[in-house]
Amino acid sequence: MPVLRLTVAYDGTAFSGFQRQPAVRTVAGVLEDTLSKVLGERVAVTGAGRTDAGVHATGQVISLPVARLRVPLERLPLAVNALLPADVKVREAAEVAGDFSARFSARSRAYVYAVRTAALPDPLSARHAAHVPYPVDDGRVREACAHLVGEHDFRSFCGVLPENGITVRRIEEIAVERRGVLLRIEIRADGFLHRMVRTIVGTVLECGWGRRDPQSIPAVLAARSRAAAGRTAPPQGLYLAGVRYPDGYDSFAEPPIFGPVPMPEAPAR
Repeated sequence: MPVLRLTVAYDGTAFSGFQRQPAVRTVAGVLEDTLSKVLGERVAVTGAGRTDAGVHATGQVISLPVARLRVPLERLPLAVNALLPADVKVREAAEVAGDFSARFSARSRAYVYAVRTAALPDPLSARHAAHVPYPVDDGRVREACAHLVGEHDFRSFCGVLPENGITVRRIEEIAVERRGVLLRIEIRADGFLHRMVRTIVGTVLECGWGRRDPQSIPAVLAARSRAAAGRTAPPQGLYLAGVRYPDGYDSFAEPPIFGPVPMPEAPAR
């Protein structure tokens, strides 16, 4: 049975999260309904990340088994996108090994968080970046983030505990970059807990505006209590930006809030 890997992007504003739920609009629900029409069979998708309500994606990956491919693979994104609503689209499609799972085959995931640090709010970016109306010291944010890189028990940064109770994860890197009034925070790890990125961002921002000492982060980790960490940053600033797999595929795409991605130069004739 063929297995498809689709890379999708969506604006999470009007979705009640990724995972299909009864009586509410979800990303998986919209994708499954549309793909079922195009493929001529009922399908169920597996996502690399179960994003919450209001969270966006530029590099979400889904997988689905199909009985047979009724549409040429190269035309599948066009056919599906013609029926999908404007706030979710397929970027690319590929046929992969039968044991591939968008979720369980992933080697790492990257999330990007956008923070707009300005005195006055901006209505044009309100759905795609968190607004912070006071100065943030980028150096203090980087200092706090440095304590989180590596393998740690992130229970203090977890909303709902996982069913297996395991809260140890490995953060491979955290990059903090200033782009004008926007602060870009990218976190790549082997896995994430429920609301882990948003809680990390909320906590390091408290360090950035002087409410919390960056050197307190090791004690927050050691506490293994959600009460020890800071506030949960709002969902609209968060993007599932990319997923890496053992075969070398990386779905990463820069969130458009940070500007257009430079296009490659046309080859000389």
